[in-house]
Amino acid sequence: MPQKRLALHRMSSNTGRSHVKRVLHVTCGNRCLTIAVVMLMALQAFNLPTLWGQEQTPTTHEYGPAIDKLKAAARHEVQQKQLPAFSISLVDRDQVVWADGFGFQDADRTIPATAETVYRVGSVSKLFTDIAVMQLVDEGKLELDAPVQTYFPEFKPNNPFDVPLTLRQMMSHRSGLVRESPVGNYFDPSEPTLDATVASLNDTSLVYKPETKTKYSNAAIAVVGAVLEKQLDVSHPERVRRTILDPLGMNQSSFVVSPAIESKLATGWMRTYDGRRFSAPTFLLGTGPAGNLYSNVLDLSKFVSCLFNAGKTNDGMILKPETLRRMTTPIKDADGKPQGFGLGFHIKELDGFTKIGHGGAVYGFSTQLEALPERKLGVAAAASLDGTNAVVRRLADYALRLMIATQDGKELPEYRTTVPVPAERARVLRGRYKEVEGDRFAEISELNGDVLMHRGTFRSELRVADDGSIITDDEAGFGTEVNLNSDGQLVIGDTTFQRLPDDPPAEIPDRWRGLIGEYGWDHNTLYILERNGRLYALIEWFYYYPLTEISDDVFEFPDHGLYHGEGLRFTRDESGVATEVNAAEVVFNRREVGTKDGETFKITPVKPIDELRAGALAASPPAEPGSYREPDLVELVNLDPSIALDIRYATKNNFTGAVFYKQPKAFMQKPAAEAVARANQTLKPLGLGLLIHDAYRPWHVTKMFWDATPGDLKDFVANPASGSRHNRGCAVDLTLYDLVSGQPIQMVAGYDEFSPRAFPLYPGGTSRQRWYRDLLRRTMESQGFSVYRYEWWHFDYKDWKRYRIGNATFEELID
Repeated sequence: MPQKRLALHRMSSNTGRSHVKRVLHVTCGNRCLTIAVVMLMALQAFNLPTLWGQEQTPTTHEYGPAIDKLKAAARHEVQQKQLPAFSISLVDRDQVVWADGFGFQDADRTIPATAETVYRVGSVSKLFTDIAVMQLVDEGKLELDAPVQTYFPEFKPNNPFDVPLTLRQMMSHRSGLVRESPVGNYFDPSEPTLDATVASLNDTSLVYKPETKTKYSNAAIAVVGAVLEKQLDVSHPERVRRTILDPLGMNQSSFVVSPAIESKLATGWMRTYDGRRFSAPTFLLGTGPAGNLYSNVLDLSKFVSCLFNAGKTNDGMILKPETLRRMTTPIKDADGKPQGFGLGFHIKELDGFTKIGHGGAVYGFSTQLEALPERKLGVAAAASLDGTNAVVRRLADYALRLMIATQDGKELPEYRTTVPVPAERARVLRGRYKEVEGDRFAEISELNGDVLMHRGTFRSELRVADDGSIITDDEAGFGTEVNLNSDGQLVIGDTTFQRLPDDPPAEIPDRWRGLIGEYGWDHNTLYILERNGRLYALIEWFYYYPLTEISDDVFEFPDHGLYHGEGLRFTRDESGVATEVNAAEVVFNRREVGTKDGETFKITPVKPIDELRAGALAASPPAEPGSYREPDLVELVNLDPSIALDIRYATKNNFTGAVFYKQPKAFMQKPAAEAVARANQTLKPLGLGLLIHDAYRPWHVTKMFWDATPGDLKDFVANPASGSRHNRGCAVDLTLYDLVSGQPIQMVAGYDEFSPRAFPLYPGGTSRQRWYRDLLRRTMESQGFSVYRYEWWHFDYKDWKRYRIGNATFEELID
């Protein structure tokens, strides 16, 4: 038969299109006939079985209004959540009724995302690995309940139980294996072989007795893939290609990166709680069968249609119907309770219908593949931003509900949207809370209009819904209502919390000090921190887990989350500082970040400061046409003598190790200086005062900073081409000090530290350090200042735009 291939080509902007061009290539020998048809995707559907040579079955449903609503919802989420790229495809039986992309697939935002944009689809990979195994089961070459060692004798993790490990247990996450292998785990960038990855599991012990508890395990599916390879003379990626991807016409899908895939591959982006975004790492996982698949939503839609067609393809079938039923039947525990997984597939419920599929979360990408077998409706959706499965899943579920309503002739559901919480409502909510009937805590804070709630595993953003209620709405979740009741208690969902006094938290035990810090890699950092009197692990960027202390160096993860049943073992040096931690069988080395308490961060200047001084003094600030206020710089201590000074740039105790000012003075424009003085007075009842490190800074000093700083650290210094708010006399660098002792209050990071620890939302450190950092910020904000997003100590006065860049020296100001 002629080979047929269908491709979609963009015809309009990146914000979502109704029009696509259908290009049907019919190849016979060396001849090619190209037929181009332009049509409205909102009104017509293109047929997937055409790719398999099967008869088309046109849908009789009018999905246009539903697609319009879905487009609006997708545009809203792409804008609000700042999703770099998002693609989605809707399947009705054997047809894609609509598919499109939003945003841009490349880092430079020049290539619009489309339905053909390729994403890493993470754990959706597991479905293809498990199906490949089930094909061998159908052929009688493997048995699901035979001991794995029957097929893989070298696989020998410590199993102290009398239950052998089987493929069925591993494919349904009931094996008791650790989540990650010591080698080739999710964190490991070294790209080891599958054999090396699986061999490292021989150094682990089962976490649970097999078949007694569901524990999601990437390592288990790596073993499944290795067992598959042992039965064949080809690799796992090649076997999946030959027996699944090729028969389905999934030509843009692969477990390895081909040139065709790379040309359409979206740039993945990481995000962090402290506000950073950076390009995602691209290394392949050692547990490849569990997470290395690349695909696009059109290819995934072909897979969904195959499921609806009972596993059939043009050339036969990839799976027997009865085998597919086995895979999509939930595994039950000893009490007969369904566990949410079949063989590979997750099995859930949506509005009374069984929903099967899988999610995928891998560096920089979030994917959801969802299908309703009873309705023969499916969705494939993917985003190029880390940790956004909740919003991708929400859009996928909304798409399914729209299609159900269309088929049933019912009113189309609305997509709930939110807006920021007004400042006054945010101020009322801010504070720390403890559960009335329990020991859980919640904390609500606000920064630059974002209202953030720490509760349980995640930090959530609070926003106002269309009915005026305050709910969670961010990349990690949606819809939990938060309100203050008439008694001033905070109600989160069905749980009530009582407000706690706004007092500084207690100091931590000395035995924990050497453990707190950062461990691991730039691409995936493990934070050990203290919250609410307990040590916590913040792992995989978003998951806060309270740790149970077994001994000084041994802790356990909680009985929920990604790593339940596993623990952490710290190794300390002679001074008691941990040098590494083995967390869930993965070794994380301590990261040298920032400086030790009380020390000043130092750089190696590109050139000696004295060589830069003459050129800076001879240069001129950038021209600023327009109308500005006349400068009125005054000394802060003249307004309030209790303001303390530690002007670092008048000493060598600064990031360059050189002196810039001849006198330790702090000047600001008078309105800003008066605001600092007011802030200082509000702190006195707490026994605290303000300690100034820098205020007005002549422009030539800013130029010296810039010229002295290495390129990879320039984010931490102002560009003289645009000047600094310090140059305008409206910025101040400061901290808190104790009025009695005269000593600075310890913060998470020291002044002028060039690291993420300096960020106002840096999650590490202790509760006490973060409380003082937030107190300083709230105090300054109350007087019209805003904090700089990269430096907890830097505050800009609200009127800074009204003053020109200044270059007068301190001596000229005094004269």
